Amino acid sequence: TSQHRAPAQSIASISAAMSGHGHDNAHGHCHSHSNDGFEEIDELLRSDSLGGKRRTAEELEHENQLLKKSLEVTRQSIHNGCHYYSSWDSIQPEPDDSSIPAVGDCALHCYRRISDFHELDCRERLNTSSYVNVYLEEEEMKAANLGMKINLADQTVYPQSFRVHNIVLNMVANLWNCPKPADFDDYGAFPGAGTVGSTEACLLGGLCLKFRWRKWYAKRKNLSESEVRAVYPNMIISTCYQAAWEKLFRYMDVEPKFVTPSSKTFTITAEDVKAKVDEKTIGVVCIMGNHYGGQYDPVWDVDAMLTKLNKEKGWQVGIHVDAASGGFVAPFQKELPPWDFRLPNVLSISASGHKFGESVCGTGWVVWRQRQDLSDNVAISVSYLGGKADSYTLNFSRPASGIFVQYYKFHRLGLRGYQALCDNRMANAKHLRDALKAMRHTDGRAKFTILDGGDTCCLPVVTACLNPDLQLPYDDIDLQHQILQYHWYVSGYKMCFHDPTDEKTKPLFTDAPAERTMFRVVVKANVTRPMMDNLITALRSCVADMDSLGAGFMSLHAPKKQKTADKGHAC
Repeated sequence: TSQHRAPAQSIASISAAMSGHGHDNAHGHCHSHSNDGFEEIDELLRSDSLGGKRRTAEELEHENQLLKKSLEVTRQSIHNGCHYYSSWDSIQPEPDDSSIPAVGDCALHCYRRISDFHELDCRERLNTSSYVNVYLEEEEMKAANLGMKINLADQTVYPQSFRVHNIVLNMVANLWNCPKPADFDDYGAFPGAGTVGSTEACLLGGLCLKFRWRKWYAKRKNLSESEVRAVYPNMIISTCYQAAWEKLFRYMDVEPKFVTPSSKTFTITAEDVKAKVDEKTIGVVCIMGNHYGGQYDPVWDVDAMLTKLNKEKGWQVGIHVDAASGGFVAPFQKELPPWDFRLPNVLSISASGHKFGESVCGTGWVVWRQRQDLSDNVAISVSYLGGKADSYTLNFSRPASGIFVQYYKFHRLGLRGYQALCDNRMANAKHLRDALKAMRHTDGRAKFTILDGGDTCCLPVVTACLNPDLQLPYDDIDLQHQILQYHWYVSGYKMCFHDPTDEKTKPLFTDAPAERTMFRVVVKANVTRPMMDNLITALRSCVADMDSLGAGFMSLHAPKKQKTADKGHAC
């Protein structure tokens, strides 16, 4: 076998010789370089005068292949240092998403990849299907970025950041008229917590009701801890519930007892709730602003009914108010009856700070009437981070971003600012609602049937359906698809819900078939009057286009509708 003298330098050392090429400088900027280093490498590989041990031809060929691979990676790294759209990155197909890349890339190129993904999404400001706030001032973004570095669970290390949490929590509790607890000075805050959206807040509220009921039921029935755990409790809630509650039913072993409302109101009644309550009921959920039509459940009526029922039966059934959407709207609608902690049976309230609270996505709040027998049921004492603190949340580590932005927004807007936002949103919702009422079919009949709560005492939501009497060859989900061509996203969905108790799809209302459709427009603060006029024009154009196609529209769009109609929507 012939012998060859191989380079003494290792692959690693040759790659290191190129380490100054194609990477970010100290300021994070990308630079491109000449290829002079490659000639040096090529010369190095050709040279047999560098010394080192003798290798076989097979060994040398294997090392040569490894060197070529290393060199190709280095060439790519150099090329990636140039302008993104003139770089090697911009002509590559979709990368292998199943594994982490072998080598890193330029910071600007990494950001550009993410930006390209975002560019292909719908425009967030034109997404009227979601309640989530999408407009943030530059200073808000700075506050959010600041909070990304703070683990709010570590109260000992970040006491001032957690103080911000308590300040905002107290503001929310006072907004909802929570009575000041006797132990306020011991904690410096009302019973409650900032959460990751209203889902965690709902789960915490439901768990506290369950544990409260368990103690009461065990005492009432003289049961041991293990015996009472075998009893399956229930909760009363509308079929218009948000997805968070299905998680409670599935994960926390609580049976849902659904109250099915009418499509004329979208709300439960005290009489219907009373018929469902028994001694295994942990509580009643009243929704302040259901996500379908924005109507408020009559908490005041349910409270009055429970006061009488509890006294009659010797029960202690309370109310959790799910104010995910209405928690930062209802306080600014003065014509509403008391719906919050002013009612004696309201034990807890939850809300999304990232909806009409105007904070960043992932912000939520839960407030309890008292610690004893409620929030104490979920409090965990944590000491291993160097101090002692109580944790009320389901997750532990979490950033302070949402808390910081909520604090910013409360001080930026004040009560007058939130009042103005509420008034503006309701005015723009009325503007759209009136426009839909005015639209007529070719025979002069109304084109749409309005389903939402109207102009007052509800969320700024416009919900409607194409007039079923017209027997049109298209429906509201078709309208959702058509309006995308004008860049607007409007959620269309069927009047049905998924029952987690038997995994069946059932009618959402007592008086409407499950297959009937409707659509919803959430009027957020970022939708101005000129933008609303544009949406109205787009709706008129879509309806005119579908009318012009007539029955042909159904055959033309049925395949697409079959693929997308069941994807659901976000709240």
